[in-house]
Amino acid sequence: QVQLVESGGGLVQPGGSLRLSCVASGPILNINTMGWYRQAPGKKRELVSSITSGGTTNYPDSVKGRFTISRENAKNTVYLRMNNLKPEDTAVYYCYLDQRLSTTQWGQGTQVTVSS
Repeated sequence: QVQLVESGGGLVQPGGSLRLSCVASGPILNINTMGWYRQAPGKKRELVSSITSGGTTNYPDSVKGRFTISRENAKNTVYLRMNNLKPEDTAVYYCYLDQRLSTTQWGQGTQVTVSS
């Protein structure tokens, strides 16, 4: 059973920064994709960023240039550096892992609140 544990959420003022971390444990293949989704109240869950085990990244326009995803394969850990945060970034952020022969695995979520 794969487990994902997120950390690093919190309250930050507009323009501030946060770094989220997600550690995966369990049966993890060398080739996989990890990343982050977020869900704000009353809205659908949306992709924030993804990164393959080979280092290919993906960002939607809403966070491009402000968010940076990275990973340490040896530690099965993915990070999300979020700069210049805006109130509309407020959401619960969920880490995920995709790999062959398995359904998508999700973390429990971490709250990010951007407010003055």
